[in-house]
Amino acid sequence: MFKNLTIGQHYPVESPVHNLDPRLKIIITFIFIVSLFLIDSFATYLLVVAFLAVAISISKVPIKFVIKGLRPILMIIAITFIINMLMTPGKVLVTIGFIKITEEGLRQAGFMAIRLALLIMGTSLLTLTTSPIILTDGIESLLNPFKRFGLPAHELAMMMTIALRFIPTLMEETEKIMKAQKSRGADFESGNIVSRAKNLVPLLVPLFISAFRRADELAMAMEARCYRGGENRTRMRQLKISKGDYAAAGVFAVYFAAIIVIKIW
Repeated sequence: MFKNLTIGQHYPVESPVHNLDPRLKIIITFIFIVSLFLIDSFATYLLVVAFLAVAISISKVPIKFVIKGLRPILMIIAITFIINMLMTPGKVLVTIGFIKITEEGLRQAGFMAIRLALLIMGTSLLTLTTSPIILTDGIESLLNPFKRFGLPAHELAMMMTIALRFIPTLMEETEKIMKAQKSRGADFESGNIVSRAKNLVPLLVPLFISAFRRADELAMAMEARCYRGGENRTRMRQLKISKGDYAAAGVFAVYFAAIIVIKIW
């Protein structure tokens, strides 16, 4: 299951989306997430799906690779769908005992499930098309104006990027530990909630030890290379806005304007 996680992974390939300025991609991703919570009709969802499909196609990232990232959260999507379907009042379609399924509930549940899927796919595209180093530079550049208020922009950007970078590593480590514990007779699937929680102890202890060990090794490696944060730090690649960035910003502005117009009218 964990090997299907795509958030935090980078897919190295030459494409127009990969070459975009990381600051622009971060802003577009943020506004894209906002747009998902503005839409409330199938017409706007079709527009979002079309926009995301075009972006994935231009990025040259295989669509199967992006969709594969949905597998780890299928349970969350299913639970969200059921809760919205059963808890939303409205016109009753089916009654099973005390359970009532409404027309509004089915509509809301479908919208929420699609919204979660598009959210994961859209945010995954940011990390898939941006290397961790470039992503760090982009986040730091966007946070630089807040330095005057005492915000440690470089350190915060570095922490966020390291966290994203090590998500796939920790998931892979979790899967290895689970297989090792299962070979020793551990059972993570049977029993009630309490017993399952107790059975996770043989998994969590070595996972935390491994995470702290990796953090210590990373800190020693950074210190050995005389890392001193953003002080007097230079970049091999300077961030510059190109014509492609202006074109991408224009296309996204048209997309977002269409979302607003459809929502209003």
